[in-house]
Amino acid sequence: MIGIWVLARREVLRFLRQPVRLLGSLAQPLLFWFFMGAGFAESFSGGGTGYREFFYPGIVLMLMLFAAIFSTITLIEDRNAGFLQGVLVAPVSRLSLVLGKVAGGTLIALGQAVVFLCFAPLAGIPLGTAAVLNLVLLFALVGLGFTGMGFTIAWLMDSVAGYHAVMSVVMIPLWLISGALFPVEGAAGWLALAMRCNPVFYAQVLIRKGFYHDLNALAGDPEFLQALLVSAGWAAATLAASLWVVYRRPEAS
Repeated sequence: MIGIWVLARREVLRFLRQPVRLLGSLAQPLLFWFFMGAGFAESFSGGGTGYREFFYPGIVLMLMLFAAIFSTITLIEDRNAGFLQGVLVAPVSRLSLVLGKVAGGTLIALGQAVVFLCFAPLAGIPLGTAAVLNLVLLFALVGLGFTGMGFTIAWLMDSVAGYHAVMSVVMIPLWLISGALFPVEGAAGWLALAMRCNPVFYAQVLIRKGFYHDLNALAGDPEFLQALLVSAGWAAATLAASLWVVYRRPEAS
């Protein structure tokens, strides 16, 4: 537990000590939401929901996806600096290494998402204390799955440039067909099938429903329960994959 805490705390402190990174991580989705929301406002028909409101949960998802995945870039940086090799030879289990790095990345993504909730009233989504607490729980689950995926890929990469290239090919399509930009109901048949095979789609369902409904009320919603089950399974699978690559390739080189 000490090893997990130290590694997670190190990730969070490293992020907070880089104000430009903190500002950029919030400014990019805010600008994206503002311009996309204004651009598609007149052409979107969402049953009484404006595009800016519809797009807001999708922007929160994008923020979490990018924050959780790019926080694992530090894994490659730590390897190049020799810090990771020091952790591997220290009396710290590889399980602690994985959980510490993943927990740190999840906390970074969670913190940014919570800060971005301040803009929810601008989207026309009023949030009370209970709703924020519910969303925090959902954010934590979603962030865990995203960070686990980033950790697995980062461990196998030898350079930051290569990691950027791979993640750009992987994460942007995952977000584009997650239901963040357009609803699955209006998509072409093949695209709707691809969306339902995308684990990020179910993360989007969790977050979108969490903005409008209490978790107790969602306990009887089959769509929410399916999304919760898939998201929990995805988080468990990415954590298992992270452990597998660490034990399979313990030299981290």
